[in-house]
Order: sequence, then C-alpha cells, then structure tokens
Amino acid sequence: MQLAFILDPLDSLKTYKDSSVAMMREAQARGHVLHALMQDEVVLQGGEVMSYGRSIELSGDPCDWYRASIPAPRPLSDFDAVVMRKDPPFDNEYLYSTQLLELAQDQGARVFNHPRAIRDFNEKLAIAKFPQFTAPTLATRRADLILAFLAEHGDMILKPLDAMGGSGIFRVRAGDPNLNVIIETLTALGSKTIMAQRFIPEIALGDKRILLIDGEPVPYALARIPKEGETRGNLAAGGKGVAQPLTSRDQEIAATLGPVLRDLGLFLVGLDVIGDYLTEINVTSPTGFQEITAQTGCNVAGLFIDALEQVCR
Repeated sequence: MQLAFILDPLDSLKTYKDSSVAMMREAQARGHVLHALMQDEVVLQGGEVMSYGRSIELSGDPCDWYRASIPAPRPLSDFDAVVMRKDPPFDNEYLYSTQLLELAQDQGARVFNHPRAIRDFNEKLAIAKFPQFTAPTLATRRADLILAFLAEHGDMILKPLDAMGGSGIFRVRAGDPNLNVIIETLTALGSKTIMAQRFIPEIALGDKRILLIDGEPVPYALARIPKEGETRGNLAAGGKGVAQPLTSRDQEIAATLGPVLRDLGLFLVGLDVIGDYLTEINVTSPTGFQEITAQTGCNVAGLFIDALEQVCR
C-alpha cells in the first residue's frame, strides 16, 4: 500500500519513543511505501486536495533515520491511506487541516482518524459523552463557577482545552494563595474556556493510557506515574511509563467506548483513565506504542498495521 503520514517535522521526532515512527517501521517491514508530509504540504489546488510531501525510506540508524525524495505534488486520493498524526495544539491551522482532509475524503481519500471526528472530539470535553465513567467535571471560563467547584470538592485539577503533554495543568487546593492568578492566566481573564476536574488521588498509581485500535483495546495500558513532587503523569512532564494489563474497569470503559468511537471514524484512540475514571479521549496523535511493546512484547504497531490493512482491504 501507499501510506501517507501527516506529521510534525521529521527531524523533530524522537525515534526511540515516537509512535508514528513505530507505525512507519512496521509498515515498511511489510513492504508498504511510506510518504511523509507536513500540514503546510496539504494544499487545495485546482479544486483538488494535493500532497506536496515526499516518499521516505527508513534506515536502521537512530540518528540519520530516514531518506526522503524531492517533494512532488500528488492528489491525496492517490494514497491507499492517509494517517493524520500531527500533534496538538488544536489551533486554527489544525482546524483548517481537518477541513482540507474532509474535502480530500469527498474526493476519494481514506483518512485515519476521520477529520470530522477529530474536529468534533475535543480531547477534554469529549468525556462528557460518557458521564457514567467521569469524575465531577466543570467546563467554563467563569471564575465564580470555578471557585464554587473548588469550594465543593476541596482539591481540583485545572487544564486548558487545546494543549497536550500536561502543558498548562494545575492542581489547586482550597486556600491556595495563587488560585486567582491561576484562574486568570488559564482563562485569559475570562476569555477562554477551561476544564476543572475533581482531583483523583489514584494519580499516584499512574495516569493510564488505554489504546483502542479500530474499536478494540490493546491488552496493556501504559500507566504514566508522576515523578516525586509532581501531579502530572504525562511522559512529557517527566512521568515514568509502566505497562500493565488492563483492569476489569479499564476493560469495561474500553468495551463501552470502543464500538461508539469506531463507528464515528476514530480508528486510533487513546483513553486516559485515572483510578476508575475516564479523564480524556485522545484522538489527534495517541502515543505509547513503543513503551508498551518494549515492556511486554506486545507489538502495538503490528496491531495497528494489521487493522489498517484489514480496513483498507
């Protein structure tokens, strides 16, 4: 198959842990042809959505890890699959990319994840679709409601709706002298909606990433355990990733959400679960492939390419 991956700049990817790299390695090992393009290389031209990306070949060198051709225009509909793996933030450029990719679908392209589903599923707000699995949650830009939420629960997490990797996340407790300035900063003085969630003490045991591939869960979660003195478990914030089998509660959440998300066109999803609670639904560029594979031997990239081949067949 001819596979196009929409990515951050190739030279910025950390090959030793990047899930997109794992996907591409597995695909190349099976004889598929790889193409890489950036957001600005998806272009509407002459009424057709085009790629100005490059074909690439991966080497075994962890530093000089790829060879790329000269960029050449090609309709996105020419590829067997287009895999959208651009990291957030979900800004206007990301929005425009999903709109261009949806046009490309109308022209025959097969895009994973479905661009409309990516656009509709804010990774924080989407948990509200499954309230049976969520801790108390508030989404607002009103300081008075945030203060009332803290008064009710005594300990909360505040986070922006458009970031990733633990960026901009604060734990706030009653009596925190920085409370007002934290709210003012995150809401940009009341102009930006943020999320408040009741603090879940089980974060000490890890913020679990459960991967769903075409609606089916990978049998191991990656529990991202905060480093000492830190609330966030995100690997980007220094958390330690520990692979572990899914618990019965993890399986219940995955079994409920998997078919729903698959039917919406969300082929690869990362569910974030702390304790018994669903905290986020990651649909842009879920990661954790390499860590789970290294610790358990479960070839997550292989499961992904298996499912992609099956769907494209």
